[in-house]
Parts: sequence; C-alpha cells; structure tokens
Amino acid sequence: MQEEKNATKEEEKIKIVDLKDENDNSEDTGGDSKEKSKKLKNKKHQDVEKENLHKKIEELKKENEDLLAKIKYSQAELINYRNRKDEEVENLLKYSNKDIITDIIPIVDNFERAISLDDNNLDDELSKFLVGFKMIYSQLTEILRKYEVTEISRAGEIFDHNLEQALMTDTVADKKDDEVLEVLLKGYKLKDRVIRPATVKINKLDNEKSEEI
Repeated sequence: MQEEKNATKEEEKIKIVDLKDENDNSEDTGGDSKEKSKKLKNKKHQDVEKENLHKKIEELKKENEDLLAKIKYSQAELINYRNRKDEEVENLLKYSNKDIITDIIPIVDNFERAISLDDNNLDDELSKFLVGFKMIYSQLTEILRKYEVTEISRAGEIFDHNLEQALMTDTVADKKDDEVLEVLLKGYKLKDRVIRPATVKINKLDNEKSEEI
C-alpha cells in the first residue's frame, strides 16, 4: 500500500513538471510572437519613414532643378539685355553725327551745282568767283570723309534698291536691263548705313531685248 501511494505521488509530480514545462513553452511562444509583431511594426514604420523621406528628397531635387532653371533663364535674360544695351549704345555713338551730316549734305549738293557751272576759264569772272566755292566745297567733303561718309554714285552698275531709288527710266539697247544710266542725285552712307539713297535713272528693256543681251 505504501508503495502504491509513493508511486501515485511520483506520477503526480511528473504531471506537475510536464504541465509546468508546457506553461513555460507556451509563455516562450507567446513572447516570441509579441517580439516578432513588435519588430514587424517597427520595420513597417521605418519603411514608411524611408518612403516619405525619399519623396521629400525627390521634391527638394525638383525644387532645386526649377530654381537652377530660373536662375539660368534670368542670367540669360540679363546677358541678352546687356548685349542689347551695349549694341544700342554702340550704334548711338557710331551714328551720333547722322542728323548734322544729313543737314550738311544738301549744302554740299548746292556747292556741286554751283561748281558745275564753271567752264574752267581762268579769265572768266564766274570762274574766279567760284574759286572760293571750290575751297569751301573741298573743306566740306573733307569733313564728311573724316566722319566716314561715302558717296553712292554707281552709274553703269545694276540697280540696287538698298542703295538707290529709281526716279526715271529710259531704254538704251546696248545697256543691260536695270543698269543705272545716270545718277540724278548722289546718295550717301554713314559708315555702313545708308543715310540717303541715290536718285537714279535706270535702263528698262522689253523682255525680248533683255534676253538677247
């Protein structure tokens, strides 16, 4: 009897130990699950933060690119503005004498008309009178040359609407079509700019004659 009681007690101890082990295992499994869940949450949170940070970086990059583009555009506009202003100032200085030269040219025309009356007869009173005119005319033309004013007088050349204006036409068979036959009034250029086109008479042929020439 005593032995049976002892055996029963031993069995009960074994059961208690097994139950405790099961409880311990259960607690360990529950702890691992919580830890895994916590780590998973932390990872998700970190992923969200990384994604937000990446988006923020992209936004900042885009803003930076936009700002750089605006700066480059502003710099290009500033350079263009400076170039335009420099060109305007250069042209202003280059052609600063245009108005006064334009006023002088008709005076030169009148001197030329007067001088053309001279027959170079030194005993003639008119020739003696025109000597002074020739001196003044020479001085005026020298001033024009000093300021880079050149004549446009192209008799025998083909008419150029950039340099001349046709006032009269004629038909001369042995001349080319649109050839300048006569310069009625000289034109002038200030440096590379036409300030008065020449007034000319040009040759006009019918088509058949023009093709033969």
